[in-house]
Formats: sequence, C-alpha cells, structure tokens
Amino acid sequence: MTMQELYAARVADGTLSPDPAQEAALAPLERVRAKLAKPARRGFLGFGAKAPEGPSGVYLWGGVGRGKSMLMDLFHEAAPVPSRRVHFHAFMQAAHEAMHEARAAGTRDALAPFAQSVIAEVRVLCFDEMQITDITDAMLVGRLFEKLFAGGVHVVTTSNRVPDDLYKDGLNRALFLPFIDMVKDRMIVHELAAARDYRQDRLSGQQTYFVGGGALDEVWAALTSGASEGLTLRVKGRDLRLDDFASGVARASFADLCGRPLGAADYLALARNVRVLILTDVPKLDRRHGNEARRFVTLIDTLYEARVKLIISAEAEPEALSPGDVFEFERTASRLREMQAEGWGGTD
Repeated sequence: MTMQELYAARVADGTLSPDPAQEAALAPLERVRAKLAKPARRGFLGFGAKAPEGPSGVYLWGGVGRGKSMLMDLFHEAAPVPSRRVHFHAFMQAAHEAMHEARAAGTRDALAPFAQSVIAEVRVLCFDEMQITDITDAMLVGRLFEKLFAGGVHVVTTSNRVPDDLYKDGLNRALFLPFIDMVKDRMIVHELAAARDYRQDRLSGQQTYFVGGGALDEVWAALTSGASEGLTLRVKGRDLRLDDFASGVARASFADLCGRPLGAADYLALARNVRVLILTDVPKLDRRHGNEARRFVTLIDTLYEARVKLIISAEAEPEALSPGDVFEFERTASRLREMQAEGWGGTD
C-alpha cells in the first residue's frame, strides 16, 4: 500500500481522523517509500555502493501532539525493505557503546563496525524525536549519518525543532553545522503544521492529578496504545532506565525517580526526552523523606521549566503533601496546581 492508501484505510476504519496537515505530509513519505520499493545497487555490506539518486529520507518536524510519530509509524509499517524503529537517544547511546568496545579492541575507525552492522541489517531507520543536547552526540552524528547514507540506509525522523535549531547554543556548535547542511541536502524537510494537538485532545477534560490512586493504566493506554519501547538515558557516565516509554510519553513511580540518588542532571535529561510524564505513588513527605522530598522538588521544578505535561497519582492534594513549610514546599504545590491546567505542556 502507498502511504496515502494506508492513511485512508486508517481513516475509514476510524483509527484516525482526517487531518489536512497530516495528509500533506504523506507525499514526501511516499516519495521515499516508492524509491525504496525499487531495486537498489549496493556493494558488499554497503562498501562501494553507488550513492542513490533522490532523497535519503524525511525530516518531519512540528509541534507536540501533531501526529509526527504516528506518520513515522505508518511509514515503518509500509516500508518495503528492512526497517528499524528506534528512539534517537537510544540509538546514539548504542553507537557510543559500540565505539567504546571497538576502541578497546584496537579498531582504528571505532565508528565503522557499528555503522556497517546497521547497514547490513536495515535500509531504513525510523528515529523518534531527534534532538541533540549532548556534545558527544553532536560531534558524532555527522560522521555516523554520512556513513549510513553512503551505505544506502535511509532515515525518517521526527523532531520538535526545525533542523537549523538543532543543538542551538550548544558548545562548539560550529563543528555541528555541517550535519545540519547534510540533513537539508539529503533529506526532505517537512513541517507538520497541524493546528490540532491530538495529545492534548486525548487529555482534554481528563483528570491529571489523582489522590489515592487512579486509572493511570487507562491514561497510559490512551496515550500510547499500550505499547512500550523503553528508554535509557546516559547521564554523566551512568544509565537512567525508563521501562515504560513510547512516543514521548513515559511512566515511572515516585520510587523510580525520587527514591534513588538522582539529581538535576538526570531530571534535565528526562525533561529533554519526555513530553508527558505519568508519575505514580507519590507519598506524603515529612522529615523522614528529606532526600526524596528534595529530589521531588527538583523534579517538579525541572518539569515545570521544560513545560512537560505531568499526570500524577499522590497520597494527598498538592498542598497537603508536605506539612507546613518543612521543605519550602509552597512553590512546588503551586506549580503542581498550575501544571493541571487545561492545555499545559510545551510545543517546542
């Protein structure tokens, strides 16, 4: 099926609602899908392969909740060649780990074995939520994409940012600019300028703060269709693992995020990669929970500043979570209230 046929089928069976902006994004995706359906001339494991004519992928960008991940998933389903769907951050982490192993083995070009393993496995990589915030990723991604494109791999990726805003204000950004030029030269850059935020629609009128538990499994299912690919964030040489993550939505317990020795760097990494957080089982906080309470305050401050949508289950209302001003909790309670407002959440 073409992208247009697949989209029309989903509209017909009621899975999707027709959206002109989404329909406009089908054309560049179909252009790449049709190209992939033709026989490709490739050398052994990509070596010596003739550079393919036409675009090497699609860079689909736009606001949160507009349907970018859904369209990418449709492309992944329709791809006529081996395709892998992976969160961008997880893929880059795998690249770094593979390079570490290659260096330990004395490999001169530590990136080559990883790139060739990808080239040998797939012809399409579908990246969800491309964003560059780490200098090590910024310095690596250009060389990696150059090798993948040369090996005949195509890339379909989503992002909240136009390519020119990737790694904006980052350290040594001048060294990163050739990658932006590569994206604009080799890929079709398409803005999904939908007016409707479907993620907010799914949350519209829905309760987002539950006292004493709540139907959070149903909320998770509504936002992710119950699917989970997980996400591992590399922070200062260690891993922060989220078992429940899909399409920018994460679910974790208070113990997961505040009961362990995490800090601002961990929460910043979380906020950069998650647009909706379902946080469960927040207890009342007193002096016995001093460390956990301080982490919770830092977590809420970080999510607030990043305008991450928060859905939470807690033992008490925000104002009653901490007795008096034991942890200077008044600001946190106020922010928890504000984050329950209709339409809260970022669009960058």
